Amino acid sequence: MQKRIDLHIHTTKSDGKLTPKEVIDEAYKNGVSVIAIADHDTTEAYTKELFSYAQSKKVKLISAVEISTKINKAGIHVLGYDFDLNNIEMQEKLYKIRNARHEYLHNVAKKLNQLGYYLNVEELDKIDAVTKAHIALDIINNKKNKEKLLHNFKHIPNKGEFIETIMNENCPAYVKKQTVTPKEAAEIIRIAKGKVVLAHPVAYVHEDNLTDNDILNIIREMKPDGIEAFYLYVDRNNNKIDEMKKWNKFAKENNLFVTAGSDFHNFDNIRPEIGFKNTNFVLEDEVINEILENLSN
Repeated sequence: MQKRIDLHIHTTKSDGKLTPKEVIDEAYKNGVSVIAIADHDTTEAYTKELFSYAQSKKVKLISAVEISTKINKAGIHVLGYDFDLNNIEMQEKLYKIRNARHEYLHNVAKKLNQLGYYLNVEELDKIDAVTKAHIALDIINNKKNKEKLLHNFKHIPNKGEFIETIMNENCPAYVKKQTVTPKEAAEIIRIAKGKVVLAHPVAYVHEDNLTDNDILNIIREMKPDGIEAFYLYVDRNNNKIDEMKKWNKFAKENNLFVTAGSDFHNFDNIRPEIGFKNTNFVLEDEVINEILENLSN
């Protein structure tokens, strides 16, 4: 059987569809031997019970987190790996970032209400690491918003389209969120002796119109250990963009190691599933071993 790894998976602890245990089950089913749960700004998925369960399924679990950051031009995500989950300073800083998410929720709800959208703030407030995706999905799935959405979009948009049209910078419901910079996120990860990786650079080019030089400047500032070069990007029009060769070359030129992640959130028959099982993408064992060796402390 082809060896598989997946170092970027989301669960119900942030904006994923599967519980942490269900992620392990899916990894096992797909023949994935090593995974990392990289929920947004939280490590709540990582419990002793989950590590034991993963071990019982012969799935190796690496500690991970995806920290949301901001630069002038775009939101940038920073991945941390193989850090001390019990580091108090790191957990306190992650808590502050999550708390800012709830302030954002209440502020953006006011703007969305003014635009005529109904939002279930009370339920969303119960989500520890509430995200734009949670907010967008709540609006899209609320029947009260159907008429408004059809009027504005001429169809029911997916969450990405709603976020990019209504909630992002220069959009009608944009709210500036208190956040950290990529450099600060890298420092948070290093506090707990973790490895720092710039998540999916391909997304910033196609989603935020950043240039390769912009990416290089971010890297010079935050000094990551690696970048997520093995990543299949799907844009808001569901176009699949494979720039893996480009970003592997970029990594080599800038003395960075590479990682591989599906960024799995849910089953939509479009985006990669856990272990890239529904794609033609496979990694040679030699490459997998090198990635895992680079991540280990």
